[in-house]
Amino acid sequence: MSPRRRLMFAVLAAIAVLAVGGLALRAVLRREPVRVPDQAVPGPVLLVPGYGGGTAGVDRLAAAIRATGRSATVVEMPDGGTGDLAAQADVLDGAATRALRAAPSVDVIGYSAGGVVARLWVRDHDGVHKARRVVTLGSPHQGARLAAAGAAGLPGACPAACQQLAPGSTLLKQLGRGVPNPPQWLSIWTEQDQTVVPPDSARLDGAVDVDIQQACPGREVGHGDLPTDDYVTGLVLDAIGTAPIAAPPPC
Repeated sequence: MSPRRRLMFAVLAAIAVLAVGGLALRAVLRREPVRVPDQAVPGPVLLVPGYGGGTAGVDRLAAAIRATGRSATVVEMPDGGTGDLAAQADVLDGAATRALRAAPSVDVIGYSAGGVVARLWVRDHDGVHKARRVVTLGSPHQGARLAAAGAAGLPGACPAACQQLAPGSTLLKQLGRGVPNPPQWLSIWTEQDQTVVPPDSARLDGAVDVDIQQACPGREVGHGDLPTDDYVTGLVLDAIGTAPIAAPPPC
């Protein structure tokens, strides 16, 4: 091949490389930013019951939400809410997927162990881009001593979720103490909780943290009261509104 032809091929190859590089650069420059749910556009609300799967309390909270004109669905968990928490997060994702067919985002409310399920869902199912707000009620984010006692004393009577909710469990260690933002988070708990002990296990780094007795001194609220207490319901309704989640004023 003559020097002239070699030079011509070299020039054409260089042009091709520059063209490809230019297309790649334009693709990068045109790439849209990662989208997160619009805080001004509330979508459906999904409620996750606690360990054992009982829905009476969250059913009442769902009714209060529906009374404001919002759609609210209580997501029933497999195995009566006692099975693997990651599998429960899969079920929550199925409900979210159905809801997102007609809405840009969902709000999720997790009661007790349901709050841990909500965190797993955000982590494992791209909840950052699906959830607008997440509220947890009396959730054992750092574990519950009752679960630890069950796992140690009666291992055969302590199902998967019970074992996973013991302080220091592999699942809780992997979740860590904090949450991503977005979405916006609210953690509500009561110092009078005798189920999730210690009660401040519900503290969650990255969330607005509401200790009921600090916000409303003298108010009697047990663990089972959290989904139905009028004051807590008001906090939840505010949290899933359009204003940013903020610490409440004293009651």
